[in-house]
Amino acid sequence: MKKTLCLCAALAATVALAAPAPGVHIGLELPPGPNNPRNSEGAFMPLKDGRIMFAYSRYYGKSSSDHATADIAARYSSDKGKTWTTNDEIIVKNEGGMNVMSVSLLRLQSGEIALFYLRKNSTKDCRPVLRRSFDEGKTWGEPTICITDEVAYFVLNNDRVIQLKDGRLLFAVSKHAFDGSKFDNLGRVTTYTSDDNGKTWQRGKNLLEVHDAKGNFKAAQEPGVVELKDGTILMWIRTNAGCQYMCRSTDRGVSWSTPEPSVLVAPVSPATIKRLPTGDLLAIWNDHTNRPDEAKKAPKWANGRRTPLTTAISRDDGRTWTHVRNIEDDPTGWFCYIALQPLDDGTALLGYCAYKGLAHSRLVKVPIDWFYEK
Repeated sequence: MKKTLCLCAALAATVALAAPAPGVHIGLELPPGPNNPRNSEGAFMPLKDGRIMFAYSRYYGKSSSDHATADIAARYSSDKGKTWTTNDEIIVKNEGGMNVMSVSLLRLQSGEIALFYLRKNSTKDCRPVLRRSFDEGKTWGEPTICITDEVAYFVLNNDRVIQLKDGRLLFAVSKHAFDGSKFDNLGRVTTYTSDDNGKTWQRGKNLLEVHDAKGNFKAAQEPGVVELKDGTILMWIRTNAGCQYMCRSTDRGVSWSTPEPSVLVAPVSPATIKRLPTGDLLAIWNDHTNRPDEAKKAPKWANGRRTPLTTAISRDDGRTWTHVRNIEDDPTGWFCYIALQPLDDGTALLGYCAYKGLAHSRLVKVPIDWFYEK
């Protein structure tokens, strides 16, 4: 689902990466290096001692493919994300037939830290795994496989698992099913919930499909969820239909409305939506609203270009979006797989891939007021 880039090309691109928008502070660059062809798909966790952990997929070997070898590594900041440690700490060694990757971190209401990641055994077995830490990430407990009702290729993006106000855990996944030995790249979306703090998980009622206005079956990939103020759950879905599609659940993530196109015009690239301390929602995606009709000129270029990296604010729980701004607008950039962590100092941390091939990730610190500026 994600294109690869050889190490030499990734290193060459590193030299050319432009700076983000004024007011956005770069805290850490994670470029590829020897025996480390890719660093991607991470998540943040504020720790009780004041430090911040950033855990991410650290690839080793020679390949940066989604199916290549990778561990889960961590870096730490003691100054609210302004600077970071320089050495990788491996917190989960590769325990999959292919790799472990795509990190979500969540502070549970019970106090411990939940670490979710994909254990990828094969192109027929990729499922989320949960480990807990009761000592602020110093050690991690035994793994719990979250999806046990079916063995298939399920994609759970990084920084995606949420806990509802009532304590229920929820995530959405895209299932890339097999017809015999045929991999379905388009995908369909379903959800899983847990009411016992992640010990057991139940599948939602829907296997959601995306269709365009003409009824054509389209991609339903890399979904995410956020709880709205009235308890409704909003889901967004990456598609190849020209925008993010959205749907809603009024029964705590069990059943869902039909996915419909949203105003977040986008290429085939994931989005992120989270609530800020202000109470508003923040969306981060690749805004293609004002781009020309590239598909007629260069279909591959148009379908794959993940730039600019755009933010917008919603004060009405996703019905409308304002204050549209670009964090990054380098036309050669490849900005995707965002991690977002608001902090208690009036700023937010973002982590995202910055180059085609997903080899190089960048961590930045942004004042929350920045998202509201014109």
